[in-house]
Amino acid sequence: MKNFKDNWEITRNWQLIYPLLGILLSLGCGYLIATRLDFFFESDTIQHTGYLVALTILITYLILKISLYCFRKLKNRWILEYRWQFIAVFMVFAITGSTAGKISSPVMNAIGLGGDSISGWVYWPLRILIIFPIYQVLLLIVAWIFGQYQFFYAFEKKMLSRMGLGFLFTR
Repeated sequence: MKNFKDNWEITRNWQLIYPLLGILLSLGCGYLIATRLDFFFESDTIQHTGYLVALTILITYLILKISLYCFRKLKNRWILEYRWQFIAVFMVFAITGSTAGKISSPVMNAIGLGGDSISGWVYWPLRILIIFPIYQVLLLIVAWIFGQYQFFYAFEKKMLSRMGLGFLFTR
């Protein structure tokens, strides 16, 4: 356990929640992807369950390997104090993106721009433009919940400035 804590620069026990949540969320994603790929066996059979478990473990392993690779690549680019904060940052992006994706359709329907009523060529650009500000607010809220508000505030400021919206942050 000491090696694990040293590797992730964990100084307090409460920080162990981030690697644990990271593994659980990766396992959940692996399971969701595996259930989408389970068309080889009939449901409720031993073979189906074994296939689902094996595929979930394989996909989870791949997700963790890709995440660790990204951590190494982003280590010098993102200025974070501790390595465990990378896990928190990835979780914030994942939760915010999933939430924005889930609420975008009801928002579009609420303003009368459902996918059935207009062309896809108009619908998708409008959906992206409408959900963008909601995503920005959600990103800061979720970042605050995970204790990463400072990082994401600076991240958003930099991103919006590059998009020509830097005037939103001038005083």
